[in-house]
Amino acid sequence: MAIAILLSISWLTFCTYLAMPWIRDLSEIFGRSLAIFIVFGVALVPGWANAYLISGLLFDRRPIYNTHKTLPPVSVLIAAYNERDCIFETLHSVIGQDYPGMVEIVVINDGSTDDTKSEIRRAKERFTDYPRIVIRSLEQNPNQGKAAALNMGLAEASHEILVTVDADTSMYRDSLANLVTNLIDGPPNTGAVAGTVLVKNSRNTLMTRLQEWDYFLGIAVVKRIQSLYQGTLVAQGAFSAYWRSVVETVGGWEDTVGEDIVLTWALHQNNFRVNYAENAFVFTNVPETYGQFFRQRQRWSRGLIEAFLHHPGILMKLRPYSPFVFFNLLFPYLDAAFLLFFLPGVIAAVFFQIYALVGIMTLFLLPLMILINAIMYFHQRRIFLCHGLKLRRNILGLLLYMFTYQAIMAPASLAGYLSELLRFKKKWGTK
Repeated sequence: MAIAILLSISWLTFCTYLAMPWIRDLSEIFGRSLAIFIVFGVALVPGWANAYLISGLLFDRRPIYNTHKTLPPVSVLIAAYNERDCIFETLHSVIGQDYPGMVEIVVINDGSTDDTKSEIRRAKERFTDYPRIVIRSLEQNPNQGKAAALNMGLAEASHEILVTVDADTSMYRDSLANLVTNLIDGPPNTGAVAGTVLVKNSRNTLMTRLQEWDYFLGIAVVKRIQSLYQGTLVAQGAFSAYWRSVVETVGGWEDTVGEDIVLTWALHQNNFRVNYAENAFVFTNVPETYGQFFRQRQRWSRGLIEAFLHHPGILMKLRPYSPFVFFNLLFPYLDAAFLLFFLPGVIAAVFFQIYALVGIMTLFLLPLMILINAIMYFHQRRIFLCHGLKLRRNILGLLLYMFTYQAIMAPASLAGYLSELLRFKKKWGTK
């Protein structure tokens, strides 16, 4: 960790020195304070964050956990709201796991208005010849949201190990066993483990093609490096494992739109460790339209603000993963700087040859971006090959991810931050 911090601070110091003429030029237009705000927001802080990630990847050496012949019983919680098109497939994927222990599947139908209930019934009738698997269904009426549904499942679950799975998510082979193994064999005081979530519908639209790379390169690698520093910041609801007693200790899932990140930070606040299982894969459906994507990322960003508001103490006590917490705190500033200054600066530079906002210093971000994506790609590709997965050809999605992703995500993120700060009505889902 110390080496990674040293390397990233050295990079930041070097770039700040090179940026001084840029700051002086901008000061003549906007004043010194705003000039510093712009330069750090569009170039220096993102550059520091990328340098820190690269340093972490270079020094990452993950433990290898051996396969167990038997594993403890597990309760799989699936909260479902209007999931008639995918809940059967999700249940089929859980039942198809070769898990060496008892599996209790608890499906909570959260006031669905479609045929979700009948699809759950069909699965219970269809999958009856599995002696180590039990399917239980619960009804929550009216719709109360995902946190309430998971808490209902928590109250009814029979086992000490809990696994949450989204209703539109399918498990890859041995993913359940690998996830649980990471939980029980993890370092002392491990409270939860986040699995690896990948895109299932990546060939449907340009939006899903782009998100395939976000999940493969961005989300997975960030979780990997955060766990290196003993603190994955989100054990996502789509696929994570918890000790039941730990979840009960922190009071279960809170009634928030970002119930998974709020729970994760509650675990951190209570000194539990949250890890990441790079070998436990699931495939989930991601938003296929920009409107759906906007609502999802708005909800995620709102959940981040909820986490800070519910657990401000996470900023007070320094831990190995604290740099990521402070970087998360800067997200609203960085997104605002990107939209208000970087994008207008690019337009001014390309179409009007005005280079005041986007100048030579921003070019330092380009090789750094290419380098970090190349390093992440080869890390992730190696993991895929080790587990029999093949990365599909998706060059257009990669280019869109590298050069347009921040532009389409930043408006949704800012809308999420403002939604929580202004206390707008909470909504679950993106449909």
